[in-house]
Amino acid sequence: MSKKPVIVFEGIEGSGKSLHILNVAKYLKKKNIDFIKVREPGGCINSEKIRNLILDKKSNFNKVTDLLLYLASRSENIDQLKKYYKKKVILIDRFKDSTIAYQHYGFGVDIKLINFINSFILKDFKVDYTFLNTVNKNNMIKRLKIRKSLNRYDKFKSSFYQKVQRGFLNLAKKNKSKYQIIDSNKDIEHNKSIIIRSIEKLL
Repeated sequence: MSKKPVIVFEGIEGSGKSLHILNVAKYLKKKNIDFIKVREPGGCINSEKIRNLILDKKSNFNKVTDLLLYLASRSENIDQLKKYYKKKVILIDRFKDSTIAYQHYGFGVDIKLINFINSFILKDFKVDYTFLNTVNKNNMIKRLKIRKSLNRYDKFKSSFYQKVQRGFLNLAKKNKSKYQIIDSNKDIEHNKSIIIRSIEKLL
């Protein structure tokens, strides 16, 4: 594994992934380790424009359009990411496994189509390690209720998110050596220490 790995944080809404990626960014900054942090959808200027379109509560795209918009956002980001590939630690809040979990396991889009376009966009850009944050139904609902604002992807039925989470877990089973499952129902500080220890090993 590269000493400048690509590290992804995945998980459904309310799983704490964005909080933990922020904690890792603070840790790397404290250690004076060069890194960049991006989110998907979003990241560069054009990707953020697409993000706003996807997550707008008034948007009502069909499932294939949704997929293509997510991948368009990734396509806009990848040139920037490749500039730093192997040169800086790259932290990504959601990446290709989110596309598979949501669009395939959640919405039923053909996995072959997703994999084909992902491969075309990413080429030799590979993820080194993934933290999958899991959360139970009750905690997810509680956490979404206290958010100041909800986007379109925060408002699906809980059964949809459970399908997506099962999809993530299936992906984790297939890539055990490159996945670490974080139980976000447990204490935040406990999970923070687990993740930081793993980051230390990766670096």
